[in-house]
Amino acid sequence: EIIREQLDKIHEEELATVSAGLEDVFFQFDSWSLTAEAKDSLERDMAWLTNDPSALLIIEGHADQRGTQAYNMAVRDFLSQLGVDPSRLTVISYGKDKPFCQDITEVCYQLNRRGHLLVQN
Repeated sequence: EIIREQLDKIHEEELATVSAGLEDVFFQFDSWSLTAEAKDSLERDMAWLTNDPSALLIIEGHADQRGTQAYNMAVRDFLSQLGVDPSRLTVISYGKDKPFCQDITEVCYQLNRRGHLLVQN
């Protein structure tokens, strides 16, 4: 029963994230600097946050097997610089423990180096 409740909560958070149109942020190899594309994505995410001032976000930081867990901090810091109250942001570092892609290719590594935003329920 507890596992089912946890799975339902995860599913609800993912659905809320898709509904909000929130975008993941991807990072270059061995860098937690935000690219121009990443900043654009976060600015679009910020517009949604502004329209829903009670919304809370989870920032999941993911890395490829060669990367660092610092990615999520860059996302949190940038959103804070844009004016999001840090109390609205929860940070979870998964590092390389929850890869999106399993292949051993540069494309797959790129997909795994990301900050994933979730609407917290």
